[in-house]
Amino acid sequence: MSGNKLAGQFFDAAIELLRRARDEEAEHIADAAALIADTVADGGRIFVFGAGHSSIAAQDVVYRAGGLALVNLLAVPGTVGVDVTPATLGSALERVDGLAGAVLDTSPVQAGDVLVVISLSGRNSLPVEMAMNARALGLKVVGVTSLAYAEHTKSRHVSGTFLKDHCDVVVDSKIGIGDAELTADGIAAPFAPASTVVTSALMQAVIASAAGELAARGIEPPMLRSGNVDGGHEWNGRVLAEYRDRIFFRH
Repeated sequence: MSGNKLAGQFFDAAIELLRRARDEEAEHIADAAALIADTVADGGRIFVFGAGHSSIAAQDVVYRAGGLALVNLLAVPGTVGVDVTPATLGSALERVDGLAGAVLDTSPVQAGDVLVVISLSGRNSLPVEMAMNARALGLKVVGVTSLAYAEHTKSRHVSGTFLKDHCDVVVDSKIGIGDAELTADGIAAPFAPASTVVTSALMQAVIASAAGELAARGIEPPMLRSGNVDGGHEWNGRVLAEYRDRIFFRH
């Protein structure tokens, strides 16, 4: 099979997943956006967490041109990307019990904040405990995950539960188990993951909806502009200064 045909098949698969996410998760996207809008309006803060490749979608809404300035990355050292050596260490850390509690206890989160936890499988200890502990601290939790994993795999957390079991709102990414959309002769393993495309789209949809909800309430959402357009740096400087007590990626 030609590479061009495979490329087209991947686009088709990604587009279908995006369509399903748009149509089937609209209510959950709106619920997540309402939680965020309520928190912003009440003076709270927004945090987002993801480990491994799930961190890509988390980082995509932090300090982003066109994004909500109040979204902060809750980083767990060694799990934010593939910059650790060996890269497999990040995967191993996702299975360490107690790590999430240590991170939350030393983070600036407080009761009334929102934490978005992104985990494709939702089965590892780190995202499960992140959600559990955050709720115990009085945070609202939004989970972005694939519910297929909870139906067809076993949890790796001692409780036997998944991320979805510890959230106020769950947004289903619709990604199938294994996160590979294509198969082809001559390629032994399934390939072409689409979770980053879909999860990033879901996160941007939630933030866009939250901004619209705030505007509908007569509250101007603190959005960032591109630093590569005239006046962008000045605009962002004013936003970051005005909301400096709720923005932690500058500290």
